[in-house]
Amino acid sequence: MEERVESVICARQESCLECMQSEDLDLCFTYCDGTLKSPALIDKLQRGKFDVMLSDPIYPCSEALAEKLNIPLVYTLRFSIANTLERMCGQIPAPPSFVPGTMSKLTDKMSFTERIKNMLFYLSQDALAISLWKKIDNYYTEYFGWPTSYCEMMGKADIWLIRTYWDFEFPRPFLPNFKYVGGLHCSPAKPLPKDMEEFVQSSGDDGIVVFTLGSLVNNMTKDRSNTIASALAQIPQKVLWRYGGEKPDTLGENTRIYKWIPQNDLLGHPKTRAFITHGGTNGIYEAIYHGVPMVGIPLFGDQPDNLVHMKAKGAAVIIDFNSMQIQDLVDGLNAVINDPSYKENAMRLSRIHHDRPVKPLDESVFWIEFVMRNKGAKHLRVEAHNLTWYQYHCLDVFAFLITVLTVVLYVFFKMCKLFIMRCCFRSRRKSKKE
Repeated sequence: MEERVESVICARQESCLECMQSEDLDLCFTYCDGTLKSPALIDKLQRGKFDVMLSDPIYPCSEALAEKLNIPLVYTLRFSIANTLERMCGQIPAPPSFVPGTMSKLTDKMSFTERIKNMLFYLSQDALAISLWKKIDNYYTEYFGWPTSYCEMMGKADIWLIRTYWDFEFPRPFLPNFKYVGGLHCSPAKPLPKDMEEFVQSSGDDGIVVFTLGSLVNNMTKDRSNTIASALAQIPQKVLWRYGGEKPDTLGENTRIYKWIPQNDLLGHPKTRAFITHGGTNGIYEAIYHGVPMVGIPLFGDQPDNLVHMKAKGAAVIIDFNSMQIQDLVDGLNAVINDPSYKENAMRLSRIHHDRPVKPLDESVFWIEFVMRNKGAKHLRVEAHNLTWYQYHCLDVFAFLITVLTVVLYVFFKMCKLFIMRCCFRSRRKSKKE
């Protein structure tokens, strides 16, 4: 891949979601200043003659840099809250009646109350985004020297690479320049380290459970860790637990703690029966790739919403971390391990994931190179970008048709009234003559 995509600027941003949610964008603008207002860097990039820019759009200024360098822009992202960037700037259709806003914890099968909640969620996030974007608009206007809209500049992106797929997403409309490439990081399992393989093989027919709450959780309260360890000690499976905190007092003989585990390789092992996960997208996709059912313990961010997707598809159960009791975790594990429907649904998602004409990584590379070869992909960009909001929703057309209908009805009413008056007048004249 490095040889094939060698003329690409990769603008990778950290803590971008935090930046876009904050009312104070000073930190974001500091990043922007370091790039856009550095003559030496701009000159170096211009002399590099790059063919395309690859960027995560959650953090601003990559679109401004692409505009400055006059090169095509390819976005790669997992999501924006309530799909705000995708809907408002990318113009992807998202009817709130059946497209749940990301992080709303809703599915595509919504009741009337849930549709109200989804609509309010969209509106509130849109209002928040617009208020934040005004500051970026002002920054861009000052930088370029002419009125510039942040969202309109984002809309110039040639391709949007969305890091999910229909094994995870609910069915929804999408556009030609939106490509779903979820699971591009997944790969077949590799052999485990010798000592870990021996422990896995010692599980016999019961198999193993893989447990991790992600790289951001290295510790927890002693009460929580003891609760979890007590629950794990009650199941017949062997457990490999990634945990960097103090060893729990109630740790069972069937459980081993590791500061790091080869997660993908363990999930791909034939003895793996379940995956206890916090619900990060990468971990979920590795579980889908290998067909492993999940017990979800979401902590923050998009994790609750991710696991709602997996629960709705019948491949996971969800447990609340703060209120979790020993029996809750035991019951959750017993459900996904002993109820064959969870394994069947996980394998169904895995088949969907693998049954694609092109592997997601290869598809991503293809579209990046496509943009490079063709100096952009404007032919895939919908005309909606050039319409006002009232034109997009055909409000001007409705207003015109209603006006015409009103005029026609008014004229018809007047003609009927005049006809009736003439008939009455003739009838009276006839009566007087008689």
